[in-house]
Amino acid sequence: MSKTTVWLACYKGRSEHRGIARFADWLTRKVTRGIYSHCELAVTHDGHEYLCYSASFRDRGVRGKIMPLPDAKWDKLPLQATLPEVEAFFRKHNGKRYDWQGALGIALYNRERKDKLFCSEFCAEFLGLNDSWRYSPSHLYALVSSWQYDH
Repeated sequence: MSKTTVWLACYKGRSEHRGIARFADWLTRKVTRGIYSHCELAVTHDGHEYLCYSASFRDRGVRGKIMPLPDAKWDKLPLQATLPEVEAFFRKHNGKRYDWQGALGIALYNRERKDKLFCSEFCAEFLGLNDSWRYSPSHLYALVSSWQYDH
């Protein structure tokens, strides 16, 4: 049986969408002063696609979704995690709404809401980080990438 790699995938691309989706990407980058506007927990699925878990503004909350993660738009870091751990975490939070106030609260010092999640909060909570609501996608990428060199 082969080991499945779980990834932290961070979106650095520019959306082909117009309107609110593209604005949300821009706003996230602006208020967090980073290059990433979104993040996912991702597992390779069927060769060129990934099974991704996150809280998504576009999908209005916590969801699992199969999608491509091209290197031109996504940076990926391997995690010390298993697919069963990701699936159990997803089942615990599946259906929670997207937390816009929390996502903006990264810059505005808003408090955590237990009934809603935003993307980097979802990923940080999975990783067991304290105060998971304090992390932006860029902060999370910087932290996890530093773990790669802590040997």
